[in-house]
Amino acid sequence: MTVKKPLVKRIKKWTILVIVLAIYVWAFAGAEQIVFKDTAHQAMKGIINGFLHPDWSYIYHPDGEDLLRALLETLAIAVLGTFISAIFCIPFAFWAARNMSKYRWLSSSGKVTLSSIRVFPELIMALLFIKAVGLGPFAGILALGFHSIGMLGKLFGEAIENMDFSATEALTATGANKIQTIWFAVIPQVLPEFMSYTLYRFEISVRSASILGIVGAGGIGAPLIFALNGHSWDRVGIILLGIIVMVTVIDLISSSIRKRLV
Repeated sequence: MTVKKPLVKRIKKWTILVIVLAIYVWAFAGAEQIVFKDTAHQAMKGIINGFLHPDWSYIYHPDGEDLLRALLETLAIAVLGTFISAIFCIPFAFWAARNMSKYRWLSSSGKVTLSSIRVFPELIMALLFIKAVGLGPFAGILALGFHSIGMLGKLFGEAIENMDFSATEALTATGANKIQTIWFAVIPQVLPEFMSYTLYRFEISVRSASILGIVGAGGIGAPLIFALNGHSWDRVGIILLGIIVMVTVIDLISSSIRKRLV
């Protein structure tokens, strides 16, 4: 014998469904008419041909720019940006964690601050830092580092909120002060999660660093946009293949390390 759901739950479910459908209809109704250009077929044919016949000579040039140098620069931007954010986000994480403060408004202000940092995407931050420090990978490092503080701070704060407080209470009972409690009880518990989240963020930063060069913040994005503008499809093909290989290898290594940490 089946039991019918209460009428209120069914009404709530159908109301949510109707609202979601209405949002989709409104979004598509306001979109411009999709029209393919006359050159779309030719461009797609060129891109596919570039994938099938990539410019292997671009992989390494002893005396000039090449794929390996651009990929290494992209990787360096991601590493340094993630390192900066992993260090500077720790104070924000403790600020935003509810169980680290007696006052709810204090942790709420920390969460609002981290949310405000996450609002701006990496490309917008890169444009701002380019105006401040000029073109080049340094602007990309600052953009990734600043943006990642918001995400890592949120994840680190949630890890602190979900930890077991038995060790903290035991140290407090023995007369340990706040700093000693954090160093000997809190940090050892949350450190594996901190490292796991940092590796996960590093994977995302590698993908983000791949496009920062489009606005002049260093990395593989600059040669990619030049190749696209010049319709050098064989060059586009080898660059995209290089990005795919780099991201795939980093994902596999990072996933393996994270499984051992948590």
